[in-house]
Amino acid sequence: MDSAEKAKVFFTPDTIRPVLRNRSAHLQISILAAIVVILYYDILRHLVENWLQDSNYSHAFLVPLFAGYLVWERRQQWMTKQISPEFIGLLPIFGAMVLLLVGTLGAELFLSRVSFVLLLGGLTLYFAGWPVSKTLFAPWVVLFLMIPLPVIVFNQIAFPLQTLASHLASSVLTIMHVPVVREGNVISLPSITLNVVEACSGIRSLMSLATLALMYGLVAERRNWMRVLLVLFAIPAAVGANALRIVGAALLGQYAGPQYADGFFHAFSGWLIFVLTMALLVGLHAAGSRIVRRDATT
Repeated sequence: MDSAEKAKVFFTPDTIRPVLRNRSAHLQISILAAIVVILYYDILRHLVENWLQDSNYSHAFLVPLFAGYLVWERRQQWMTKQISPEFIGLLPIFGAMVLLLVGTLGAELFLSRVSFVLLLGGLTLYFAGWPVSKTLFAPWVVLFLMIPLPVIVFNQIAFPLQTLASHLASSVLTIMHVPVVREGNVISLPSITLNVVEACSGIRSLMSLATLALMYGLVAERRNWMRVLLVLFAIPAAVGANALRIVGAALLGQYAGPQYADGFFHAFSGWLIFVLTMALLVGLHAAGSRIVRRDATT
């Protein structure tokens, strides 16, 4: 390897070790880390509490772990990139501080949480430059999936999903010749009445399945258009799976007894249908990839 090639390698042990021994660099990194911790400690603590308390976002625990995996898995790419700090990185850093200020003054957690992820991207760009930032773009974008939606946006999505799930479920029951009457989000059968509440809207399955579809696409697929298709497929798959779950609860309640429409059987059916839907997504990807390869060879 000649001197020109060596100049492009900045993340090898031989190049990192002098930096780690530099007391000035230690002090700067420590000060920067301390500032970030002071600014975002409460915000990140409340974010984790939100994941624990709201089952709609329980999948968010996987997001930072998966982002870390992507950074590690792609280490051979970003570790061989040339470090060229970009002052344009100050723009997202400044934007992150503005969002943090607005979110703090307005008690808007969503903006404060977004500012943290934006700050990470800005710091990477400012200190490492475009080549490294481009390589780490995917894990950075993934981090946005750990941020819960604003309540007003969540409600705008959840209510239409409730209505759609009720309509699909009642239609399927009618096709199956099961006597059913739907009034809004209430489905009435001779032996049981089901109220499709927000928890049954399917938004939990939708967000979880879309997140897992993106994760799966980033690991198992290199073509961006196929990754987009996987995420898009997760939307109707989650809606359809939730409608089938309601149909199953209605049939259990009608023919086995109302007690079977709730409790363990209801929760178990949700997990079962979710796993089957994810398996269907993986199968669809495998079939699509096989068709693309066959067309490419003909």
